[in-house]
Amino acid sequence: MSEHEHEVITEDGLRIHVTVRGPADAPLTVLLAHCWTAEESDWHYQVTDLLARFGHDIRLITWDHRGHGRSDRASEAACTIPHLARDLGLVVDTYATEGPLVVAGHSVGGMTITAIPEERPDLMARIAGALFVSTTSGELHKVTLGLPAAAGALLRDRLPFILANRSRMLSLSRREKYPVIERQIARRFLFGRPARPRDVGHVVDQLVRARPETMSGFFKDMMAHDRIGNLAAFDDIPATILVGSRDLLTPPEHAAKIAQGIRGARLLVAPGAGHYLPFERRELVSAELCALVDRALARTRATA
Repeated sequence: MSEHEHEVITEDGLRIHVTVRGPADAPLTVLLAHCWTAEESDWHYQVTDLLARFGHDIRLITWDHRGHGRSDRASEAACTIPHLARDLGLVVDTYATEGPLVVAGHSVGGMTITAIPEERPDLMARIAGALFVSTTSGELHKVTLGLPAAAGALLRDRLPFILANRSRMLSLSRREKYPVIERQIARRFLFGRPARPRDVGHVVDQLVRARPETMSGFFKDMMAHDRIGNLAAFDDIPATILVGSRDLLTPPEHAAKIAQGIRGARLLVAPGAGHYLPFERRELVSAELCALVDRALARTRATA
């Protein structure tokens, strides 16, 4: 399968790293939007599984959000969900100019999808399937990380800024050598059970490399995130919502609100899993994504 690395330049002049797999004339494009403080490898298991299942029948696009991975550093003010939704639209405009789309978003990637109806409403008619993984449509400011209310709210508001300050004050080499805080956060708050050491290590590495503006800027915007009113725009689009029963960042009740807001949506809860479902429950996430792609391809062929 051909794999090509590209870049696009955003409306505010940032370079976004994009990876495109599959032919330009594929009948369907799949877009995978990653988690906050991560990068496109957030979906590496699903990329492998999709390519094994569909090969050249799809075009598969992943990218590093602004301020993440190999994309340009962004100012705190430019780290918002509306910016991510417009960046997604730019990726579509550049590398998926026509044909149906299946979109999947993990965490802030899912929040990005909920912002498409207001930021790029022209894309809605092309969306043939949507997968919302460990995400929310709003009210993150009420999350307490599974702790008593007062303590949970205090820790929720402080953790991103503790990480941002470590990023500002300590060199990357020192953070890589002593990722004590990052490892504790990953094990305690990001993963359920069981957690494979290689997956935890992958996420710790991403946290260590996350930029301070990315951590603080997106955190502030996510606390104000409210796209519950946008969900009806996805009515009757095949949609699946996945969440872990032990997800402390976007708990099951947040997934339930998305499912209730989209007519015909399916909700699946993974027992024991935490926030990193694409790693923790590879088979489940890949199977549900493949089911959406199968359905979209069948519809495309029936109307060809």
